[in-house]
Amino acid sequence: MSRRHRAEKREINPDPKFGDLIVTKFMNAIMLDGKKSVAESIVYGAFDSVQNKSKQEPLVVFHAALDNIAPHVEVRSRRVGGATYQVPVDVRPERRQALAIRWLITAARKRNETTMVDRLSGELLDASNNRGSAVKKREDTHKMADANRAFSHYRW
Repeated sequence: MSRRHRAEKREINPDPKFGDLIVTKFMNAIMLDGKKSVAESIVYGAFDSVQNKSKQEPLVVFHAALDNIAPHVEVRSRRVGGATYQVPVDVRPERRQALAIRWLITAARKRNETTMVDRLSGELLDASNNRGSAVKKREDTHKMADANRAFSHYRW
């Protein structure tokens, strides 16, 4: 990482179907080996499946799921006088979004449905209803931060 200046943020285009930047970021995170069309078909297929199962707008379910997964606090390691403390810190909005997307995809890949479309749609529905392993990951992160609240004065 360069010490001279921060890396500039790249401009990304909204996705073609919904015109949403967050869906594009999600699609890019799902993409493997540069196969954008495969990632696109997975995401749109999962959205169609969500709409069929829940009878709700898929974008609303997607954003609700991301909001339920995104952590508010996390712990960061901080060395103070030879000891390493887990210090709870607030999470920046960009990092909240990135963590939510990453945790959602990881949880979906670990599910045991047959296709990635089914896994992703199931995890989206679970996360929008405050269930599932991605939401559990957020709860664990919050518990860890709560348990280490005593070290919050080491915040920097």
